[in-house]
Amino acid sequence: MAGEPQGDCLFCKIVAGHVPATIVRETETTVAFRDINPQAPTHVLVIPKAHYEDAATLATAAPALAADVLRETQAIADEDKLESYRIVFNTGTGAGQTVFHAHAHVVGGRGLHWPPG
Repeated sequence: MAGEPQGDCLFCKIVAGHVPATIVRETETTVAFRDINPQAPTHVLVIPKAHYEDAATLATAAPALAADVLRETQAIADEDKLESYRIVFNTGTGAGQTVFHAHAHVVGGRGLHWPPG
């Protein structure tokens, strides 16, 4: 069921404190932690504590929670003193989503040219 913790979800396990992560921010509704395979000097994942499979599902089912996630991306950028940064939501395996719990990547601290790579 959307919003409910999933026993097999890595990010739900991080929220529950069963899997360690380098948490940099936590609010009532979100958790932000450093990516274990960073692609830039700043690479932080911001997740809702509630489980939603992807960003579109989150935005449709819980728009206020989706806004909380986006607000936290700005807080991460402010804390890391990023003038420019990228927010990425991967949706589906073809786009590189490997954990099916909605999450925003906050990436910055180096040049980010388009297309990415």
